[in-house]
Amino acid sequence: MAYQMIVLDLDGTLTNSEKVITPKTKQVLMEAQERGKKVVLASGRPTYGVMPLAKELELEKYGGFILSFNGGIIINCQTMETVFSCTLPVESNSRIIGLAEEYGVNILTYDGDLIVTPKADCPYVKKESMINKLQVEQVDHFKECIQFPVVKFLMLDDGDYLATVEPRVKAALGRDFSVYRSEPYFLEILPKGIDKAKSLERLLEVTGLKREEMIACGDGYNDLTMVQYAGLGVAMGNGVLPVRIAADYITLTNNEDGVAHVVEKFML
Repeated sequence: MAYQMIVLDLDGTLTNSEKVITPKTKQVLMEAQERGKKVVLASGRPTYGVMPLAKELELEKYGGFILSFNGGIIINCQTMETVFSCTLPVESNSRIIGLAEEYGVNILTYDGDLIVTPKADCPYVKKESMINKLQVEQVDHFKECIQFPVVKFLMLDDGDYLATVEPRVKAALGRDFSVYRSEPYFLEILPKGIDKAKSLERLLEVTGLKREEMIACGDGYNDLTMVQYAGLGVAMGNGVLPVRIAADYITLTNNEDGVAHVVEKFML
C-alpha cells in the first residue's frame, strides 16, 4: 500500500541540532506535498511553537495538520480549525503543582503565548522558551494563580533526578493522566489518553486515511507510541533505544537528513 501521510516529531527529528529544517529535508517534503502527500507535525510543543515550522513547510497550502501538546490539540492548517482539543481538569491543577513542590522540581504551563512558571531563571524553562520562541512570565503564588484549564504541565529538573520522580508522579496521579518524559529533563503531565498514537487515531478519522498509509518518524520517549502505531514506524538514527527497538525502520540522524531519506525511500 502506498504511503499517503508522514507524521513528524520536530525536535531531534524534523529539525537538526540547530533546531532548523535543512534545505534538503525541506525540498523533499515540499516535493512530497506537491505530489499530494500529507505532512503532519506532531510535537509536545505548544501550538505557538509549532506554527513557524508549519508555515515554513506551507502546510496551510497543502492541507497538513498540527498535533501540538503531544496531541492535546489537533489543527487543520488549511482551515485553521481546531478539530480536537482536550485540557486537564481545573481541579487537578493544584494537586499537580503540589507534587512538583513535594519533589522539589520546577513546573511550568502555558497561558496564551506565554510560558508561566514560579522559577523563570531555571535553565530548563529557558530551554523551553528558546525552542518555542515564547516569553516567560514568573508567577508568584503559582498554585493560586493557575485556576484555568491548561493542556499540559511540564515538570523540569536534571534528567537523573527526574527519572526517580516520574514513577512517583505516575503513582500519585493514577490512571486518569498521561505522564511521560519527552526529554530527560521534561516530565509531561497531560489528560488521560493524550499521546501521539491516540492523536493519530483521531486524525485518521478526520482524514479518512488508513493506518497502513501512514509513516511516523520520531526520536524521543514521547514518540514511542506513534512509531508503534503507524503503518511504518521510523526511528531516527539519534533516537532513544526503546524507539529504535520498536521501529520498523531506522533512518539516518536528524543531522544527516534522516527525514528526507525516509520520504525519498518510501514516498517519492
